[in-house]
Order: sequence, then C-alpha cells, then structure tokens
Amino acid sequence: MTNAATHADPHHKRRWAILAVLGLAQLMVVLDATIVNIALPSAQSDLGFSDANRQWIITAYALAFGSLLLFGGRLSDLLGRKRVFIGGLIGFAAASALGGLAQDFTVLVTARALQGAFGALLAPAALSLLTTTFTEPEERGKAFGIYGAIAGGGGALGLLLGGVLTEYLSWRWCLWVNLVLAVPAAIAAVVLLVHSRQDKVHLDLPGTITSVLGLLSLVYGFSKAQTDGWTAGITIGLLIAAVVLLAIFVIIETRVKHPLLPMRVVLDRNRGGSYLGLTLASMALFGVFLFLTYYLQTTLGYSPIETGLAFLPMIGAIMVTATTSTALLLPRIGARIPITVGLFLGAIGMVLFTQLGVDTAYVTHVLPGLIVTGLGLGLVFAISFEVGTMGVDANDAGVASAMVNTTQQIGGSIGTALLSTIFATAVASFLVDTGDPSTPEAQAQAAVHGYSVAFWWSAVIFLVAAIACGALLTSEVADHDPDIPGATA
Repeated sequence: MTNAATHADPHHKRRWAILAVLGLAQLMVVLDATIVNIALPSAQSDLGFSDANRQWIITAYALAFGSLLLFGGRLSDLLGRKRVFIGGLIGFAAASALGGLAQDFTVLVTARALQGAFGALLAPAALSLLTTTFTEPEERGKAFGIYGAIAGGGGALGLLLGGVLTEYLSWRWCLWVNLVLAVPAAIAAVVLLVHSRQDKVHLDLPGTITSVLGLLSLVYGFSKAQTDGWTAGITIGLLIAAVVLLAIFVIIETRVKHPLLPMRVVLDRNRGGSYLGLTLASMALFGVFLFLTYYLQTTLGYSPIETGLAFLPMIGAIMVTATTSTALLLPRIGARIPITVGLFLGAIGMVLFTQLGVDTAYVTHVLPGLIVTGLGLGLVFAISFEVGTMGVDANDAGVASAMVNTTQQIGGSIGTALLSTIFATAVASFLVDTGDPSTPEAQAQAAVHGYSVAFWWSAVIFLVAAIACGALLTSEVADHDPDIPGATA
C-alpha cells in the first residue's frame, strides 16, 4: 500500500485517538483476569457461597472467553470490526453492571460467563482494528509496543486496582469499574471508527462448532485438573474430548472452502512461533502472578494494596521494553532475537524467585526478579502481538487476532492447572518429610518450598519456549501490508 493509499484510509487521521480507545478496551479485558481474584473473599463473604463454588467465578469467565475467541475473531471479519467492537464493549459493560448488582451466586456466575462471551468478541476485534489502522511500519511498531505493554502489565495493575477498590469501596466496584472504561470507549468508537466489512468472508459452521466445543473441553479440562486432579475421570474425559474435537477441527479446516481458521495463518514460521511463544510465556507467567501474590500476602503479610504496589516495578519494566522493542528492534533484526532473549530473561527471573525464603526482604529478593521478568515479558508480548497479526490478508485479520488471544488464554489455563498441581504436590511432600508438620513454622516453610518448586518449573517452561522460538522464528525483516495477500513478517 502506498503512502497516498494509506492516508486515504478513513482511520489514518484519527489513528492515535483510535489507539487510545483500543487500549482502553484491552486494559478492561486484561484487568478482569486478575482484578476479580482480589475481590473473591469479600464477594464470598457477602453472598455466602461455598469454597467449592468459588472457583466458578473465575472458571465461568475463562470457559466463555477461551472457547469463543476464534468465533469472535471471524465474526469481526464477517460483520465488520466496528460493529463487533462496539457490541463487545456494550455487552461487557452490561455484564459487569449485572455482576456488580448480583445478590446471589447464580447471578454473579452468569454475569462472569457473559463477560467472557463479550470479551471474546471484543479482544480480537480490538487487535484486528489495531492491525488494519496502523499500516506504516514505524508507527505500527510504536502502536503495538503500547498495546503490548497494556497486555503484559494489565494483570499486575489489576491486582493493585482490585486491592484499592475492595478495601476502600466494595468488591462490587471490581466489576463496575469496567463501566468507567467501556462507556467512554464505546462512545468514542462510534465517533472515530468507520464501518467496513470483508465481502469474501463466510462463516464455517462445522469448524465453528468443533472449535468452540474443543476449546471449551480443553479449558474446562484443565480447570477440573486443578480442582479434581489429573487422574480424575472427568479430567481425563474432557482432555481426550478436547484432543479429538480439535483434531476434527483441523481436518475440517484443511478441506472446507471457507475455513474458520485458514491454516496459512498458523503455518507461517514467524506467526506460528509468536503463537507458541505467547502460549508458553502465558503458562509460565502464572508463576509470577499466582504464587508471588500468595507469597507476598500469606508469607510476608502484605495487604492486597501493598501486593499490588509491589508489582509496579514489573509494570514499569514491561513498558520500557514493550514500547521500544517493536519500534527499534523488530524493524532492524526481526523477531527471533528479541523474543528469544525475552523468554531467557523470563527464565532468569523465575530462577531469582526460587531463592525466596520465609523472611526474605522485598528489595533484595523480590524486586530483582520482577524487573528482569518484566523486561523479558515486554519483549515477548509486544513483538508477538505484532508478528502474530503481521502479513495476513485483510479477510483474516480478525481470526489472526483471535489466535493471539486464544494462545494467551489456553496457556494461562494450562499454567494454572499444571503449576498449582506441582505446588500442592511439593507442599505435601515437604510436610511428610517434616517431623512436626502441624506447626506454623513448618507450614510456612512448606509453602515457600512449594513456591520455589513452581518457580523452577516456570523457569523450565520459559527456557523450553526460548529454545523452541529460537529454532522456529526467523530473523527476516520486511515491510508488510495487511491488505496484500501473502505478505510476510
């Protein structure tokens, strides 16, 4: 696309304002992955639901979001990204309002499932709008850097915001805060965005059904592994069903005329490598958010607000590398080196966390790992977001964006189940080997031992990801144009 054609794009003059709107939407989706975690104890006390039911507040969102992402991405290509984006914003806001007003468990779970469903429309539409709005390489790098910083740091910010809202207002504001973001974003989107749709896009119904059921089984299977164990019949059955359904989905996609997920999207080395990197990084990332949050609150005695503040240096580190890597590194040296280095930094950060003890200091033992991990995540997320959507046809921008979000969601589900199981096993083994496991000192030491083992496994995941992405990604550097079929990263 020539510069003249680029400037003829109706979004060009307002592109930075559009980026602000898309950033608000992305922040809302990412915040919801962690902000509700902080509010759960207060919500449980207020509504009176059991510990067994508590997991469904998280699981309902993850199931709807993870299973509908590919469908949501293709829907934005089919109906138009503006329509789907605004519809997703309004629906997400309405579901958040419903959840904040909930007076019983059923309403709250229903609201969380609706949030996930509308988030599955919103997230890929936002990323595909970013892809098609910023087409000049230099500006695109800056835009994806900002977007990647939001994606990488939003989870930590959710911990801080959740603590502040829960402590000073109410757990309900952890849901109502989405209205503060969604309503102005929807109004601005109506004004700023121009409706367009791709005429050559068709809905692949068999592929949609098998992908939704397959992803639903996969996410729910890992959720049941976390609560019921890996050897439970329902866990095994769900994971087998997921493998079968997703295998059928791939077969369908290679044979139908208008596939939901064209194989050309994932078989490109750079896009495929970026999806793999995001999946494995999201798996390991839960070693930071999940276990470090437990460590700070239960072992060191931090309040929710103090815990959120403790993560701020990591957000700053993410912003440093995310906002510079796509503009400075990717156009010059390609994706292989930055993503590989970022994953290695993630592994180093996890190794630093393995040195935590029952009474170690934040500045000497927690802060260095947060900074190193943040620098690595900024490289991985920002560049993977850009490369994962680079070079696709305009008709496939939505589904390529959905793949970026799907890999994060699936990786997070696997990481939560796997690392939680590893942690629980390590704690139980430590207590068995301890002379008097009932003492508070033994319990604290066992928990720290469990965190350490989980961090070691997170380091291994990061290391495997670095080796795999280093082998798969290329150092190719080329201009791209999302409207030119076959353009490469």
